[in-house]
Amino acid sequence: MTGKKVIAICQSGGEFETSTEGELSYKGGDAHAMEIDDKMKFKDFKLEVSDMFNCNRGTMSVKYFLPGNKKTLISISNEKDLKRMIKFHNDSDTAELYVMTEEIAAPDVSNMPGSRSSRTTLSEAGIPIDDSPTMMHNVVDDINEPALVHNATFDIFGDTTHDEAQTDVPIEIPVPTEMPVPISFAASYDEKHAKAAQQWQNNITGVGQRFNSVHEFRETLRKYAIANQFAFVYKKNDSHRVTVKCKAEGCPWRIHASRLSTTPLICIKKMNSIHTCEGSVVTSGYKATRSWVASIIKEKLKVSPNYKPKDIVNDIKEEYGIQLNYFQAWRGKEIAKEQLQGSYKEAYSQLPFFCEKIMETNQGSLATFTTKEDSSFHRLFVSFHASLYGFEHGCRPLLFLDSIFLKSKYQGSLLAATAADGDDGFFPVAFAIVDMESGDNWRWFLQQLKTALSMSRGLTFVADREKGLRESIADIFQNEDVHHGFCLRYLSDQLTRDLKGQFSHEVKRLMVEDFYSAAHAPTPQGFQRCMENIKNISVEAYNWIMQSEPVQWANAFFQGARYNHMMSNFGELFYSWASDAHELPITQMVDAIRSKIMELIYSRRTESIEWLRRLTPSMEEKLEKETLKARNLQVLISGGNRFEVRGDNTIEAVDVDSCDCTCKGWQLTGLPCCHAIAVIGCLGRDPYDYCSRYFTTDSYRITYSESVHPMSNIDGSWQKGTSEVAITVTPPPTRRPPGRPTTKRVSSQDGRRQLQCSRCKGSGHNKSTCKEFLLEC
Repeated sequence: MTGKKVIAICQSGGEFETSTEGELSYKGGDAHAMEIDDKMKFKDFKLEVSDMFNCNRGTMSVKYFLPGNKKTLISISNEKDLKRMIKFHNDSDTAELYVMTEEIAAPDVSNMPGSRSSRTTLSEAGIPIDDSPTMMHNVVDDINEPALVHNATFDIFGDTTHDEAQTDVPIEIPVPTEMPVPISFAASYDEKHAKAAQQWQNNITGVGQRFNSVHEFRETLRKYAIANQFAFVYKKNDSHRVTVKCKAEGCPWRIHASRLSTTPLICIKKMNSIHTCEGSVVTSGYKATRSWVASIIKEKLKVSPNYKPKDIVNDIKEEYGIQLNYFQAWRGKEIAKEQLQGSYKEAYSQLPFFCEKIMETNQGSLATFTTKEDSSFHRLFVSFHASLYGFEHGCRPLLFLDSIFLKSKYQGSLLAATAADGDDGFFPVAFAIVDMESGDNWRWFLQQLKTALSMSRGLTFVADREKGLRESIADIFQNEDVHHGFCLRYLSDQLTRDLKGQFSHEVKRLMVEDFYSAAHAPTPQGFQRCMENIKNISVEAYNWIMQSEPVQWANAFFQGARYNHMMSNFGELFYSWASDAHELPITQMVDAIRSKIMELIYSRRTESIEWLRRLTPSMEEKLEKETLKARNLQVLISGGNRFEVRGDNTIEAVDVDSCDCTCKGWQLTGLPCCHAIAVIGCLGRDPYDYCSRYFTTDSYRITYSESVHPMSNIDGSWQKGTSEVAITVTPPPTRRPPGRPTTKRVSSQDGRRQLQCSRCKGSGHNKSTCKEFLLEC
């Protein structure tokens, strides 16, 4: 055997399932391979395995099956065990190892009323519970290591009684379903706390009581122990048999339950309900699992989804006298959420059928996804027919591309394309959930978007130039009439980052204001004046801006039609929908967004029925403002279709047939400027005839004319679906780290207060750079 090498396939994070023949099979989790031989030291072996799965060596155990035996797990706990494992696999090149972690539970408290020979409660004794580290590291529940079990008055292996003189017998305890979390007992267990838990005092009635599953029996027993204030330890704990004894030394209280033959039911076969222990409550503490915490808070969480962990800590201490820490409450909440919402893991496996369901119930929609080589989730694209139809027939040919980071269990990012409806409200067109924001994922998103759209007209994108977007838009839409306007928000952020440390905050603010003024300036002359202001502050900043391709973002040079929308975060409300649903499994997150889109379309369609004007309300208001300004203007007819319009300090030329004014306000907004309205009035024409058709009430109603249809069976009962080829989708490898997740979306302004105009109340500029002011001038 010397020199024998074995490829150890180490698995962790999955679950064991028991067949009807009692054989164990391992499902799910991650797997890694390592090479071991009989020369490997146990400490090196354990170190490599713990590094492999990033787990604590002190709470880690490694187990394996003997060849041909799938019923008994053998532990590797020392040098000899490791060598034996290699020897047992002499005829095989591989060995399957199972890595499990154990959590140290807090000690349990005992107080079995009515059946003890003598008892002193905590409140009577007046002795505080010691919550020191020594106290907290007491009993381990649901342990995986073999245990020496002393003979009792009933057989812990089955239903027959052993001779009392029998010696200690080593027992291999099978894999538990859940490890407990450490939970402290509050300083006193008074009547108020006892009253909260008294509903569980008679949960265990005795021999013959039946339970639907082993899990149900364990949870019932745990609540029973909490209500009656006693501690217990498992002596046998597997999928078909559970044996438990009182933790107190010498106390005869025991209970044994096992599966009824040919049924999934668990029945109590033996029980000694008498406690002889005295005062164990003083030296013990409560024990509870995360699933117990979940069962306590689940109903309240259903009513109050924003039930905070700190409130859970306070409520459980108040009602049951049990002291949790924040992390324990958070984990309990996570389990309760999964029980209410469904499994995150199963949601990924349902994606193929979920996409089918979207396209089946909303014909004309596009829902598609991709996986990586290991079948893990990569990206999902969704665009509903109602969104595509509304954009193509009622909205301006203008799309805003932006993204947010998702703080879900498996993290990821949401990419979205939103449009502006005729009332300048955001309109969702398409979105994608991807494993991470990257150039490759943005390119894929744009490819799907091009497939979904008819592309029968020109198109303008407002988006960042980074993350591969500049190249992707140019490549994918290279033969189309497509323009890419750089987002000013991202450009200004990059400008201030590149100039970091060289200028004061005030100087940077002034440069950003001038930068926005330059971007909004309608003429090259106005642009250059603003740039000279920046040059006087910093030649470096001036050069940076001039090299950032002003033709892609400055009104004076940009060839596309942005309708004066300069930033890509137009659909903030849409991103808030995704943020509100980010903790749901992926299929439910998408369906929550679908529901919001459905409600949005219906509510705006209903609202527009009452509109009686030719333009939408916001456009009517803008047209009225320009009409008021036109009253003070003088129109001079020079012949043909060109007119000279004089104001107090301005002279502009208007060409009505070309919808052109030298102030550029008409071209930039799609609505006649005050100079154009003055000319139109002199000609006795109607200004409404010169407004963009996208601003009419009719176009708005077309935008919201199609509906997003409901989807049934979101709970997954349809998941067998109609797909001919079964596609396996597993969760992505990225998982949210444990602990309290952040709840606030990080601003692209790195926490800085965004500029707000005191003139028009808009964001991103102040009154000196206000586009309204510039148009007036």
